[in-house]
Amino acid sequence: MLSWSEILIRLLLASLFGALIGLERERKDWTAGLRTHMMVCVGSCLIMMVSAFGFADILGGDHITLDPSRIAAQVISGIGFIGAGTILFLKQGTIRGLTTASGLWTVAAIGLATGGGLYFAASATTVIALIILWALQPVEQIYSRRFKQRTLRIVTTPDIDGANFLAILTNKGKLEIESLNFEKNDEGYVYQVKLHNTDATQLNEVLDKLKQLAGIKEIFWNR
Repeated sequence: MLSWSEILIRLLLASLFGALIGLERERKDWTAGLRTHMMVCVGSCLIMMVSAFGFADILGGDHITLDPSRIAAQVISGIGFIGAGTILFLKQGTIRGLTTASGLWTVAAIGLATGGGLYFAASATTVIALIILWALQPVEQIYSRRFKQRTLRIVTTPDIDGANFLAILTNKGKLEIESLNFEKNDEGYVYQVKLHNTDATQLNEVLDKLKQLAGIKEIFWNR
């Protein structure tokens, strides 16, 4: 069995590791922040200790065999419910919160490692997670701005000037249109336009012109 001091050390370390990652999410005002990450990490730590040491009193009895990894293994799948709650579906084609969800999954693993006494592994994973979430973000933004695919969803009335609409949309070839699909419904037409390597300035110019065109009802796009 673990001593009182060892239990306290593991729980405090788990709360510290979770707090470090939670602070990074908190500064961006994400759905899961400081307290959520701390609770996940501490809870996972406790579950790991219970799984590994909580049944020591009955081990050794006749016909009793226990797998100490079974309870801890359920954390990895169970944390998916919390992670799913952090994923937000905003505009058409826009999903946010996947990084926070994956961060919670990692925090749960850090808590399990701390509860299992793997202090170095938990510490190293915390540092690596912070590097991924914070230090690598500028690199990701530069790369995504350059190669990000954008999706437009445009809803128009049935009497829209189609020739003028397409002329504005193509913008004399300045926008790299990967695909263009449309469907007709009771209220008009719905256009789905996928753009590749599109400059934000040029896209905004096209959107401004489209908003001034008669017959445009709604425009959605992923930023």
